[in-house]
Amino acid sequence: MSSMILRRVTRATSSFYAPGRRHFSDNSLDHAIREFNKEMETIFGEPPPTSHGSLTSSHVLEDAEPAQSFCSPPLEVEPTLSHVGSRGQAQMVDVSAKESSNRTAIASCRVLLGEKAFKLVAANQIAKGDVLGVARIAGICAAKQTGNLIPLCHNITLSHVSVDTKLNQKDFAVEIEGQASSTGKTGVEMEAMTAVTVAGLTVYDMCKAASKEIRITDVQLESKTGGKTGDWHRKQ
Repeated sequence: MSSMILRRVTRATSSFYAPGRRHFSDNSLDHAIREFNKEMETIFGEPPPTSHGSLTSSHVLEDAEPAQSFCSPPLEVEPTLSHVGSRGQAQMVDVSAKESSNRTAIASCRVLLGEKAFKLVAANQIAKGDVLGVARIAGICAAKQTGNLIPLCHNITLSHVSVDTKLNQKDFAVEIEGQASSTGKTGVEMEAMTAVTVAGLTVYDMCKAASKEIRITDVQLESKTGGKTGDWHRKQ
């Protein structure tokens, strides 16, 4: 009889430590058992047999099926590289199941000219012509060719591309910012970064006769919007 009662108590109190339940109260468990003992006393006219001892939460926990997952920490999904297949080979990501959304990306870079080349650019005296104007056009053209330049990028229809340049006299540098926009199933981060990179290379090409010490630095994504991962902005 006591084993039957024990099984009933175990079933009645299983919700306290069912899988997925992170916490339970010993006081609540003991209270439930005391109420069950009172019910048994009402039915049988006496409390449960003392030869087997009073029912306690320890009996229930010993007899209950182990619930190994109720206190386990949530599993964390490890980030994976989407361009690597199950066998480790490079692959183009299949975006056919994704929903189209409005997507934008902004990228930037800096071209450190040095004092001599910077003064020539600022005075528009570079022999090849308007350095900043040509760099802007080169960046826009490059963004539209990203899918041909980067092997695993998708060919997408861009709705807008812009490249802006600014002279930084303090650092003798050209600061370049590029923005790309599209409505589709994949992002435009690579288009924005390709735009500023090629614009920077164009500045170098047009100024290399004046200096060989020119450096292109800090090519980076500044922000992106849209897509499954939502918005992202670089922390200042």
